[in-house]
Amino acid sequence: MLNAILVADLLTLKSARVPTIRMTETVEMAATLLNRERIGAVVVKDACGSEGDTVVGIFSERDLVRAIADRGIASLRAPVAELMSRNMISCAMQDTVDHVRALMDEHHVRHLPVLQDHQLVGVLSIRDVLAHDVRLAARASATLGSVAAGMQAPAPSLSS
Repeated sequence: MLNAILVADLLTLKSARVPTIRMTETVEMAATLLNRERIGAVVVKDACGSEGDTVVGIFSERDLVRAIADRGIASLRAPVAELMSRNMISCAMQDTVDHVRALMDEHHVRHLPVLQDHQLVGVLSIRDVLAHDVRLAARASATLGSVAAGMQAPAPSLSS
């Protein structure tokens, strides 16, 4: 695909700051962070193994709801490590948006951490992918509108 949009292209449209949480923090802290940052998931990093910079999982709104449904309000005091998704699906800067969409669909996830050389460089959400799709559709619609307008223009006069 010649003009494929890459993950790197989408990340340029987002803030460079990526909220994270340590695996030892409580679920309540994670919920507060999700609410404050207005995000649906937060990447979880280790607490000490590599200066706290290794991505070890992701904690999402779904994980929060599941925890409260299964364990009740006491789950808010549990460490994020107990309830996060450890089988984290991620993508890379050079992946295409189509590949990201397929990963999200196949694994039933709405957030993908973006890793480069095993380092977290961003997070793409289904909202980011859908916003990209809307931009493409708007461009295609504008192009088709221009073509249609050109086809409806009166034919040039051939009088001499």
